[in-house]
Amino acid sequence: MLSCRVIKPAALKSRRDMSNAEDTESGGGAMGNRLTYANKVILAPMVRVGTLPTRLLALDYGADIVYCEEIIDHKMLQCERIENDILGTVDYVTRNGKVAFRTCDKERDKVVFQMGTSDPDRALRVAKLLENDVAGIDINMGCPKEYSTKGGMGAALLTEPDKILKILTTLVQGISKPVTCKVRLLPSMEDTLALARTIESTGVAALAVHGRTKVERPQHAVNCEAIKAVANAVSIPVIANGGSKEHITTYEDIERFRQQTQASSVMIAREAQWNTSIFRRQGKLPHDDVIKGYLKYAVDYENPHANSKFCVLQLLHGNEELSSHLAVLKTKNMAEVCKIWGMEGYYDKVNELHRLARERKENAFGFKKRRLEDGTELFEMKVKYFRKDYLTTQTPMDILNRLVCHNQLPRPQFTLEVDESEKNYRAILTIDGKKYTSTQWEISKTFAKQGATKVCLHVMGLLDVSRPLHHKQQTEDKTTQELKPTAGGETNKDVTHNSQSREVATGLDATVFDRGTGEESRHIESSRSPCEIEAGKESMSGGQMSNDELGKGANNIVDGLKYVQSQTDSS
Repeated sequence: MLSCRVIKPAALKSRRDMSNAEDTESGGGAMGNRLTYANKVILAPMVRVGTLPTRLLALDYGADIVYCEEIIDHKMLQCERIENDILGTVDYVTRNGKVAFRTCDKERDKVVFQMGTSDPDRALRVAKLLENDVAGIDINMGCPKEYSTKGGMGAALLTEPDKILKILTTLVQGISKPVTCKVRLLPSMEDTLALARTIESTGVAALAVHGRTKVERPQHAVNCEAIKAVANAVSIPVIANGGSKEHITTYEDIERFRQQTQASSVMIAREAQWNTSIFRRQGKLPHDDVIKGYLKYAVDYENPHANSKFCVLQLLHGNEELSSHLAVLKTKNMAEVCKIWGMEGYYDKVNELHRLARERKENAFGFKKRRLEDGTELFEMKVKYFRKDYLTTQTPMDILNRLVCHNQLPRPQFTLEVDESEKNYRAILTIDGKKYTSTQWEISKTFAKQGATKVCLHVMGLLDVSRPLHHKQQTEDKTTQELKPTAGGETNKDVTHNSQSREVATGLDATVFDRGTGEESRHIESSRSPCEIEAGKESMSGGQMSNDELGKGANNIVDGLKYVQSQTDSS
């Protein structure tokens, strides 16, 4: 039998009194921005699904509370809180620029942050970090997956009542927002009830119970009687979870499940994952309507393609035979996903608005220039490389390589700085006696080099860091530019192909500096390199070239860049 230590609260309201008191609050939900958990329909925390677009869509359809996917405490402690005025969000961003958690005002009083943790001090640090951006904090004590349990988190906590007691007590006493936890059943009903009473004694606002044990999976029947026993054993609101498909397939089923378990509220996972309109009182909508609603939020808040793709495939659950399912599997970016549902116009419009907003913001700051000890000038900006913004053969490095070939400059060299603890990279580009770098950490060496090259081209006046080449206008003009005859009778397409063939044969020098060991290593990259440089090198005066110089012989990529930017400036 599991031994659970219980701290007797000073005064416990009856469950009925507590529920009635909570229901009299504004909208039955929040009073003074404090979330309550009685008589609610809740979106469950789901890995990869519980990101911002799904949460907002669930609220639109009628969910009272939405949980984010579980995020580990260690990851959050590495994040910087950034107010994203372009998207109107608060972002928690890792050092390499990846958003770990994104939220917005629309959900501020209804979103619960679910944390994976096994340490009370770390849990409190994360909770304090998030306290003003979320409505509540939940501790995951039910996830049976190895990625959670191997760190002593999730369901691994179920047999650690003393640790549970310390984590929850620390949080309840340390933050102003309500604290909850989500558990699974223990093999013994007696142990399950003892654990529930221990959790109640910490002062948590509610307890979510998944009606299965750690080893059981969705194909096993949910134990409604066990949830009922827990609900009757404690005075705090109990949230019933685990009824999807077996008990819940329609909105009306939600209330039947609540009555069967005698819980205060119901939390829905799989049915919401498959059709988020399960929260809609009027009934579920066709999957195409739900997907369009999802994609609108995914585009509005720049949700990553990989995550959006996964969520859309979940919304197509049971419709795998449809052509749209196969089409989604083949997509490589958000534009392609939107096109399947006729939303390419919406994607282009929102993308352009975001681009213009970034342009205004980044142009307001510009670059910084400082002189190093060796007398070399270093230009630096904080810019991030987004691969989706550029066509395959028109990246910043491609443009630089062609400029080097055309002007017969020395070969560009990159010095890479490596953060071994995070596997992140930054690069310094050296060309024509000057250095350029982005202070933004990137997830790969290539991305770091592209970022440094963006800074270089921006300083030279050839590329606005906020104005990527992958515009619709560029695509429309691409064929015309490629087929424009050159003086030698070749088309630009032929010249580009030949120059690319020559480039692959050589390589860009790169020096890697390891922050951990302080060691340097030198190697040659095998792609996207400039032509071999011969005698008679021409200097790039002041690090910048005029448009006239470019027009004398730069290839179609530079010509296309000038044309697109001139058209954008005049519009």
